[in-house]
Amino acid sequence: MSGILVLEQLLNGLGYGLMLFLLAAGLTLVFGIMDVLNLAHGSLFMSGAYVAAEAHTRTGSFTAAIVIAVVVTVVVALLLEVLLMRRLYTRDHLAQVLATLGVILVADDIVTMAWGPSPVMAPTPAALSGPVNLIDGLPYPAYRLVILVGGLLVALALYLLVNHTRIGMRVRAGASDRPMAELMGVRVGRIFNGVFLLGAALAALAGALMGPIVAVQVGMGEAILIPALVVLVIGGIGSVRGAFVAALLVGVVDTIGRAFVPMLLRATLPPATAADLGPLFAEVAMYALMVAVLIFRPSGLFSARA
Repeated sequence: MSGILVLEQLLNGLGYGLMLFLLAAGLTLVFGIMDVLNLAHGSLFMSGAYVAAEAHTRTGSFTAAIVIAVVVTVVVALLLEVLLMRRLYTRDHLAQVLATLGVILVADDIVTMAWGPSPVMAPTPAALSGPVNLIDGLPYPAYRLVILVGGLLVALALYLLVNHTRIGMRVRAGASDRPMAELMGVRVGRIFNGVFLLGAALAALAGALMGPIVAVQVGMGEAILIPALVVLVIGGIGSVRGAFVAALLVGVVDTIGRAFVPMLLRATLPPATAADLGPLFAEVAMYALMVAVLIFRPSGLFSARA
């Protein structure tokens, strides 16, 4: 186990964590402000990945593909918000979970009818398909480096929006104490729509960026929704800062675990058994991290409701 390999996996973990942050930031804002548990958020991530893959194939431009994926997903989210979510704002969490689970099933069927049940190839941009020498002995894929930089820039923009603008001040007020914010004149109801669409745009961006490095397939939204919910719990409900820190922690723990646990298990177990058990231990490590955080901080690392 060399230092170069550890550094490479650490960068991979940070990149995965930043993509998790894009997904979890929208989820925690929607849950923290609107008190709506939207399990269909992962379907918006899947929408971004599929639309970006299709648009990239047709136009040959990755930038255009990302823009088209975000616009199409935001339009889908707007229809979802108008036709369904507004009716769930005053309902309990059980009704929200059941309704958004139904949306997941419908979304999976629509994607299957449009693209088929087999995974779709999302091409890597030709200009970013090669490696970049970060240091001697560490050639790192240029596309993963772009994901790292892009994720950091989006995280910085979201931080400035939430913490240094009037819109962000109203968002934080609604997340901290919605009744008091409404008494102070903040029109929280009007903010709902904007926050929901912002969350959808972030989910679509994460899906479009991750498409070339993961399998673009039916159900990918449900698979990534689980670690996103873990990020939400660890970071604290309604806290963008908590989502950022928790996403990086989960991303690094998951990636390091998947890379090195099989190597450690191969010392005592057959290679096939070690390869099967490695991902399971990595997943267990993610949940162990969540349990450890909740023991000492039951409201999460930076809960807006604390």
